[in-house]
Amino acid sequence: MTAPLFSLEVFPPKRNAPVGTIYDTLDGLEGLKPAFISVTYGTGKLKDRTATARIANTIRAEYHIPAVAHLTAQYLDKEAVDEALDMFAAAKVEGVLALRGDKVEGQEPAGVFDHASDLVSYIRATRPEFKVYGACYPEGHPQAPSFQADIDNLKRKVDAGATHLISQLFYDNEDFYRFLDAARAAGIDVPIEAGIMPVTNEKSVRRMAAMCSSRVPESLERILNKWGYDSYALTDAGINYASAQISELLAHGVNGIHLYSMNKPAVTRRIWRNVEVLFRS
Repeated sequence: MTAPLFSLEVFPPKRNAPVGTIYDTLDGLEGLKPAFISVTYGTGKLKDRTATARIANTIRAEYHIPAVAHLTAQYLDKEAVDEALDMFAAAKVEGVLALRGDKVEGQEPAGVFDHASDLVSYIRATRPEFKVYGACYPEGHPQAPSFQADIDNLKRKVDAGATHLISQLFYDNEDFYRFLDAARAAGIDVPIEAGIMPVTNEKSVRRMAAMCSSRVPESLERILNKWGYDSYALTDAGINYASAQISELLAHGVNGIHLYSMNKPAVTRRIWRNVEVLFRS
């Protein structure tokens, strides 16, 4: 049996933060040796793809870890996508996580890549050197008319050329198991990593859960109610919660874990120390 993957996500520094803060994050993650680190991408501006490419190149060249670059294309035309892919090629990224991206109020989509599967097809046809990753939603995409419709869309994305899937966050493993069973029943046989986002801030959890239409189970609700006012206690409880999620997922035999680091290396390292041996057994 193949050992499960462990991968991480980081994001470029916020616009008002010093660019060097990403080095603090990457230095803090050094030694974890993930299979790859993915780098997020904004809504499509030139500076977004430049930042993503630059950080991906740093991860590969200075930290010797394969990098995966996110690309959200709902507001891009083919020329802008080609420019981003050229940057990613120069950065020697391992692959591209092809995303449609969230809707931006007051901005009109370009009408070229209306679905992530459109971007997957385009990358596969024009840049076969890239591995193409895709996103998936254990509780269904918020805009999908039904859970089964979302599974059908995911199958189209895989048929278009996505060879590796990374899930959106979820807080109840049973939701992921139901999704996994449905995906496999639909003929989706590519690796699917479970996306885990550690709980460190009550408002952030509730905002992300609402944004992703992700359920907050009773067990997590009790933690938020008990320690939501205390950031130190909640971080400890959140690390334990994420570690327990990962342990159970690995026992279930999942393909891998994608940990949303939120650029908090201390939290990431503590979780890794809790579960590291499980990736080898």
